[in-house]
Amino acid sequence: MTARGNIGPSISLTTMLPPSPPSGIDDANGGLMGMTPAERRVLGLLTQGMSNRAIASALVLSPRTVESHVSSMLEKSGCRQRCELLVWALART
Repeated sequence: MTARGNIGPSISLTTMLPPSPPSGIDDANGGLMGMTPAERRVLGLLTQGMSNRAIASALVLSPRTVESHVSSMLEKSGCRQRCELLVWALART
């Protein structure tokens, strides 16, 4: 039986973060690991919950360009999924 108010095991944000990046990759810009200014703009809108299509419209880009930036950020961050990337980014801002 669980304690009153406790509905199950607790999960911390740190357990959801992807593994740490290889040493030397993290930079002084909020831990955004060498991301380009364009990737940072996309990431900023991504953390606001915007879709690729909405980000493309806001930044006057094609949706495919946004997809390319997201893929690049996934690679650089070591994340496997968009939701992991969001948690990763929010932990560094």
